[in-house]
Amino acid sequence: MLAAGNMCAARKASHSVGRNRVPRQTDQPITVPSSPATIFANHFLFRELGPEIHERLRSCAKPRTVARGVTIFQKGDPGTSLFAVCSGTVQMTALSTSGKNAVFNLIREGEIFGEIALLDGKPRTADAVAFTDCTLLVIERRDFIPLLRSHPDMAIKLLELLCSRLRKTSEQVEDLLFLDLRSRLVKTLLRLSQTAPNAEITISQDDLSHIVGMSREMINKQLQVWAKDQWISLARKRITVLQPDALARIVAD
Repeated sequence: MLAAGNMCAARKASHSVGRNRVPRQTDQPITVPSSPATIFANHFLFRELGPEIHERLRSCAKPRTVARGVTIFQKGDPGTSLFAVCSGTVQMTALSTSGKNAVFNLIREGEIFGEIALLDGKPRTADAVAFTDCTLLVIERRDFIPLLRSHPDMAIKLLELLCSRLRKTSEQVEDLLFLDLRSRLVKTLLRLSQTAPNAEITISQDDLSHIVGMSREMINKQLQVWAKDQWISLARKRITVLQPDALARIVAD
């Protein structure tokens, strides 16, 4: 086990990842990144494995930084690694043949992504794009699969993660089929506010439109109505949910 960890450490290198990275200014909030030890100790997939396995994972993990807007991987790319988010947010998206962009999920600090292609060794199922400046940890499939085989409990927890995301995807499909645009916007705001500090969501209306599936103009019009009612407050790329119960009643009705 220790020999495997040493081999991983020998491969460890810090570098940037992404296509066509261009240095840029950002108005996204700067946060202190979680350390690799914190990621593995706190994530439900790894935390019960103990310090020895945490150290093995840490030695295998390669830190990478990604600028906001850079593509981390694209749909169809080889699925050779698992990613953990130390800081920032990653959005999982798909682009239609007509150029429309749909956002499936937002992966935040302390979460992992890329597990589907990692497990079956097949191509990526979606695009992963840095929604903010990000610091990531990358674990290669050749290092992760042996660990998974030797720890069946970890495999079960990974199945729980996959099931959770499948349930979320099913809910999104149902929302698209059965909810009107206003109700979809409400559910999205409430979901994003649950993990946002003080219910303050950092997102542009354009990005929000890709998640909800409605135009930016319609998003803006509805947000202004709720801001007038003091259910939310608006600032540049900020939406703060002030009255979640009032918003929730829209979906209930």
